[in-house]
Amino acid sequence: MTLQIHDWQALTRLTGGQSFTVERVRLDETGIAVEGAFTPPPLARLSAEDQVFVAAFIRSHGSIKAMEQMFGVSYPTIKARISRIAAALDFVETSPAPAKADTLDRLERGEINVEEAIAALGGRP
Repeated sequence: MTLQIHDWQALTRLTGGQSFTVERVRLDETGIAVEGAFTPPPLARLSAEDQVFVAAFIRSHGSIKAMEQMFGVSYPTIKARISRIAAALDFVETSPAPAKADTLDRLERGEINVEEAIAALGGRP
């Protein structure tokens, strides 16, 4: 049996918003179980109401106007809720790839060799 949305809602009510750790995961199709300490994904840690809100936001393709109509609230209310949910989610920080000019400048200064420059530019060394 696959995990249903109401299962997450029940888990959210059970935990009362407290953080929790999953210690066992079983794959339904194979029956394989893995034990350890697993942190639930960020969306699963949101309240059931916020999960519904996020799902509605995705289904409306991010249209705040559609969200206003769906929930019967104003633009500022939708924006405030989005901001509150966004603040509760951890985002992965990524460093952008260096600009081609930066890579070529580093190569010219001798900071990197040709193979490293090719790799940085997306080619193969």
